[in-house]
Amino acid sequence: MSMTSKERFRRMYEHREADRIPIIDSPWAGTFRRWHKEGLPTDIEWTKYFDIDLTAGIGCDNSPRYPSQTIEETDEYRIYTTGWGATQKSFKLEDSTPEFISMKVNSPEAWEEAKARMTYSDDRVNWNYLKQNYDRWVAEGRWITGNFWFGFDVTHSWMVGTETLLVAMYEEPDWVMDMFDTYLNLDLACFDKILAAGYKIDCISWPDDMGYKNNMFFSNEMYRELLKPFHKKACDWAHERGIYVHLHSCGCIMDRIDDLIEIGVDALNPLEVKAGMKPLLLKEKYGDKLVFHGGINAVLWDDKEAIIEEIRKYVPKMKERGGYIFSSDHSIPNSVSLDNFRAIVAEVKRLGSY
Repeated sequence: MSMTSKERFRRMYEHREADRIPIIDSPWAGTFRRWHKEGLPTDIEWTKYFDIDLTAGIGCDNSPRYPSQTIEETDEYRIYTTGWGATQKSFKLEDSTPEFISMKVNSPEAWEEAKARMTYSDDRVNWNYLKQNYDRWVAEGRWITGNFWFGFDVTHSWMVGTETLLVAMYEEPDWVMDMFDTYLNLDLACFDKILAAGYKIDCISWPDDMGYKNNMFFSNEMYRELLKPFHKKACDWAHERGIYVHLHSCGCIMDRIDDLIEIGVDALNPLEVKAGMKPLLLKEKYGDKLVFHGGINAVLWDDKEAIIEEIRKYVPKMKERGGYIFSSDHSIPNSVSLDNFRAIVAEVKRLGSY
């Protein structure tokens, strides 16, 4: 008997078998453009078209809300400011990572101004969006995630810049911890209001990319001193309310898994194989403690034979005893054809069934 996505995900978090493993992913904007040219209808949600799992996300604005405005725009790019105080350049023609030109918040003094702007108000939550969609999400059996944003990732990539933050973690740790705490407290204030209004979430999730290829941005000792307390605070908040915890951390964080389990992280994504993560080893060592989400090398998805072989290598072992959610080890690039993705879904449904 076919389960709803909510039932399927919950079984995975309970480390139990379901009808099949959940299948979700994040295609790039350029991937959608390609798929539409290759026959993907524009009048149906793509997950429903492929009959894969239905999810929904609830977020809030926990930025300092600096004015967002366009500085320069051409046919190829746009330069603009963000609510986080960054000036960045985004290219229009191809999927790409924005170029960060400058950061307004680049010192403890500048931070104090930003911090003063980061207080709760009702308009930080899009209540109309929730009213318009929440009942439908529930009726469709979607897995609903509360999207948090705090920690190293948002601080280095959106607020102060990578070099500034890494130096500050060594020289000005109190400033760094104050930023982590402020972001998280505003997230918690927003979601306390959301829950009090009667909206329910199944898990919280936040991106906190702590690694890169074969290593991490900072040591475990520094993690334990500066960031781990706030990760734990988020986990405790969720678990006290019967909500699961899902962490997204790119790069190789193999040596940080024990710490994440200790504070109560329930699920880990994306298991970036190309950066040095080893999903099968993780499953063998931690399969009874962590839900694993991802771990299928996105570099191979444009080669049908190679990706099918990869799926056959990983999925049967990763699905054992539940606790696995299928996706790429980050997102689906625009090199992946509609036909390839269709074949991937078919093979995962076959091998991922219980």
